[in-house]
Amino acid sequence: MPIAKGETWGWPGRLPDDGVVVRDDAEAATVLETARRQGRAMPTLGLLGGDLCRTLGGIGSEARLRSSDAMTFPVDLGEVAIDGKGHLFVAHLVARNRLWTRVFAAMNAQFVGPWDVAPRSHPNDSLLDTFEARLRLADVHKVRARLPLGTYLPHPSIRQRRTAALTTDLERPRPIWLDGVRQGRGRVLEVRIEPDAVRVVV
Repeated sequence: MPIAKGETWGWPGRLPDDGVVVRDDAEAATVLETARRQGRAMPTLGLLGGDLCRTLGGIGSEARLRSSDAMTFPVDLGEVAIDGKGHLFVAHLVARNRLWTRVFAAMNAQFVGPWDVAPRSHPNDSLLDTFEARLRLADVHKVRARLPLGTYLPHPSIRQRRTAALTTDLERPRPIWLDGVRQGRGRVLEVRIEPDAVRVVV
C-alpha cells in the first residue's frame, strides 16, 4: 500500500537471491521495462546509485544490500507516453529547451543530480511532483543557483503540481531525458504514476 501521512515506511530486509543489483536510475528502468515487455513480475532492485537511491538514503554498498542492515522500500513507478510511445522511469522525466527557459519535469524522486528539485517528493505517495517553467534567461541563472538547496520555489514563472496523471503539450518537440538518459524528442507527454509497483533495497 502507498504510504500515508504519519505511517512508518519500509522495513529491514536484505536483497533476495533473485533480486537485481543496479548502479543508477536508467539501469533500474531498463531492468523493469525488460521484465514488463517479457511479461515477468517486476524484480526487487538493489540500488547502488542514482537519484532514487539518494532519495532513499542509500550509500552505494553492495555488501549492505545483502546484510541485516539493508532496508526494503515499496516505491511507485513513473510511466510516460511520448507522442504515444510508452516508457518507464523510476526517478524523473525532464523535457527542456537548450537554454532551460522552457522546462517540464515529473519527479518520483527528490533529486536530479546535484539539484534538489522536489523537496516534498515521496517515492511511495501515489503522486508525481510536476514542474512547468517558463523563464526569462535572467531567471534561469537565479533558479539554478538555488536548485542545490531546493530553495528556488515559490517562483511566479514555475507552476508546481502534485498529481497521479496529466497530459502536457510542450508546444513543439523538445529533447526529453528519462532517468538522466536522453530519449529523443517529443511534444505531447502523457505521464502517470503506478502506485506501489516495485520493491527496492538500499
